[in-house]
Amino acid sequence: MGIRSLLRNAFGRAKAAGRDEPSLPQQNAGPDHTTNPVSVPAQPTAETADRAGSTVPDPGPLGPIPTPGPARPEPIPEPEPSPTPMPKPKPVPEPDPTPRPDPQPVPEPPPGPDPEPAPAMTAETAVPAAETAVLTAEAPAVPAVSAETAAVSLTKVQETAPGLVSLYKSAGVSLRKQGLAGQRAAVYLVLDRSGSMRRYYKDGTVQHLAEQALGLAAHLDDDGVVPVVFFSTDVDGTAELDLGNYRGRIQELHESYGHMGRTNYHWAIEAVISHYKASGATDPAFVIFQTDGAPYSKPAAERALCEAAELPIFWQFVGFGDPEGKGFDFLRRLDDLPVPERRVVDNAGFFHAGLEPRLLKDDELYTELMVEFPEWLAEARAAGIVR
Repeated sequence: MGIRSLLRNAFGRAKAAGRDEPSLPQQNAGPDHTTNPVSVPAQPTAETADRAGSTVPDPGPLGPIPTPGPARPEPIPEPEPSPTPMPKPKPVPEPDPTPRPDPQPVPEPPPGPDPEPAPAMTAETAVPAAETAVLTAEAPAVPAVSAETAAVSLTKVQETAPGLVSLYKSAGVSLRKQGLAGQRAAVYLVLDRSGSMRRYYKDGTVQHLAEQALGLAAHLDDDGVVPVVFFSTDVDGTAELDLGNYRGRIQELHESYGHMGRTNYHWAIEAVISHYKASGATDPAFVIFQTDGAPYSKPAAERALCEAAELPIFWQFVGFGDPEGKGFDFLRRLDDLPVPERRVVDNAGFFHAGLEPRLLKDDELYTELMVEFPEWLAEARAAGIVR
């Protein structure tokens, strides 16, 4: 056999051995190497496992199977709470007209002999005459202005609210300095009841501001009554202060309103506007708006103030707290909102009363309150907002 045939046969057997290697006889093979059949249990598969699971004995009833109920309706968002209505304003009594007597002409005296010349004035008689002329001109000036221009007389304040006499006098001085003697306005007081205001109610600071507002109202408002709006997240409550009922009144009202919330200016602004419109007043309104920080909703506050610019209402914001607090940056910006791009006239002012506002002197407070009010009156009259 040739070498080529030998190589072919050798490779051929190697391939055949790789394909058909004899296997070892199984353990149950007989002497003749015949294999006895052995039953091997089938291995469980996922499908057989599921079937086996379905044949597990039923442990018994589990009780009634709840059936799905009807689908829940989508929750309807609650509307924003509407501000608490303020007490119905009292009608403003019209003053009784004071009749002016027609002056009677004084008849001229009949002609007579020329009078004798008066004796020459000596130095001794000249000085008393000059002093008399000066006293006559100066003495009644201040009392006359106070008595004729104040809405509520000093006598009535002394009789009804003697504790407010000093405030009444200080307010009168400030009004005269600003050229506002005789000006009429409905005075409102808006008080912040957010949680950070707690100590100012407790130490009497807010009560003192209310008394200062009454002293001012006695000059500007005919009945001397001050509507008060307490606000936080919403309008917490409304009331009125008057000369006969003001002592401890603020703390009493504050405690009756319960929880102190967040700070939302716009509800308080809308409450004042609603009350003013319902009152039928023809005089402008002067609002002392006290707060210790920026509102929770700044866009709503700006929008409410700009819309109110078309009404005869001036808003004087008074800040309580740390002058360096960032919350007051918003009030400064609110004071400087552009005219006429955002509002018809500049209808707001702002000043900071400090960390301890009760230490501010009464005359200083009244001076600060009246800084921008005269300018607003002039602009509002020119725009036809104030008659």
